[in-house]
Amino acid sequence: MQKMKSILMLVLWLTSGITLAQVGQQRVDAKETASLDAEREKHALQVLAKLTEKVIVSAADAMPADKYGFAPTDGEFKGVRTFGQMVKHLSATNYILAAAALGEEPPADAGDELAPEAVRTKDEILRYLKGSFAYLDKAIEAIGQKTALVRSSPISPLKSTEATRLALVVESLVHAFDHYGQMVEYLRMNGVVPPASRP
Repeated sequence: MQKMKSILMLVLWLTSGITLAQVGQQRVDAKETASLDAEREKHALQVLAKLTEKVIVSAADAMPADKYGFAPTDGEFKGVRTFGQMVKHLSATNYILAAAALGEEPPADAGDELAPEAVRTKDEILRYLKGSFAYLDKAIEAIGQKTALVRSSPISPLKSTEATRLALVVESLVHAFDHYGQMVEYLRMNGVVPPASRP
């Protein structure tokens, strides 16, 4: 019986030590979490934006130029955008939301998320896409600045009181990845494996 009590005491002692260690680690983790600053958060967002740009630009580049007019017809695809129109739409949205994040007017040629009519060929669309990510990078760089105002955007579900640079940039990245999923489908329907999915 004495041996059982000794073992029980040892187990309780070890358990309490582990629990105290976990509580201590949680306090350290909380301090480390609290010490994160806007610059580190901005840097993390820049990394995610570059990843987003890389997979989307590589997917857009992988589609043959003669397939930029492709839109699915089998199933429930009536009225969907062509591949080229989708890339232009994604780009125009980047421009519009980045402009709001920077407190600027959106580029006049961005249109109503449609992009300029003059942008037609694969090369022109790719340049427009890359330019939209460069503009989004500028908006990310402005995160934390107190001097420039943020505008609301009519294409954003965020009300003017909810719009922040961070929120508008994140919205743009979420929107871009939504269309990336569609781009992947269009690529695969045309026998192209998306570069991000290749071994």
